[in-house]
Amino acid sequence: MTNTNKVIIKSAWVLGLFSLIGIGLVSLTHNVTADKIADNERLFVLKNLRVLVPDEMHDNDLLTDVIEFSAPDSFGNKHPVKIYKAFKNQQLVAIIASPTAADGYNGSIKLLVAIRKSGELIGVRVVSHQETPGLGDAIDSNKSDWIHSFAGLSLNNPELSAWQVKRDGGHFDQFTGATITPRAVVKAVRKTLQYYQANKDALVTNEKKSDG
Repeated sequence: MTNTNKVIIKSAWVLGLFSLIGIGLVSLTHNVTADKIADNERLFVLKNLRVLVPDEMHDNDLLTDVIEFSAPDSFGNKHPVKIYKAFKNQQLVAIIASPTAADGYNGSIKLLVAIRKSGELIGVRVVSHQETPGLGDAIDSNKSDWIHSFAGLSLNNPELSAWQVKRDGGHFDQFTGATITPRAVVKAVRKTLQYYQANKDALVTNEKKSDG
């Protein structure tokens, strides 16, 4: 083997080694970042659970009393969706579902939808989104009050046909220059209410099971 071939082979090994190290670092960075994002999202979910259903409304641990349902057509997610239950004196007062508006302008919009046992909305919050800053991000409660407009509504208030943005002949305001985002959120909330109405017996339990 000539010296030239030896140099070429050695260089190839060095390049291969650096490539493996680079791939490993990228993978490690991705995993660390993904875990951090997941932790931040969990903390944000907990914060918004407390906002939607404050402590005076319930006396249980919302993160403990959780059930999961698979309903892709209703919740916009092929994976099981978490539904948190709020109890007061062992009586169910509300559920908080976590649907996804899969048809946002820039991708999926994760939501929390809090519903009283009666079927009336307590409120809605956006957990995560990638909508356009200054336009679609008005769904964020820190950017505008639009998301607060769901509080107190139900499938009968407004009537079902009005569960659309005004551009489509409905009840809800759209944003200037951005209709797709609010349309997606309204649709996701409506589908969640419809799922609750159709599956109330499975979702609602009058009494909390005793720990004993």
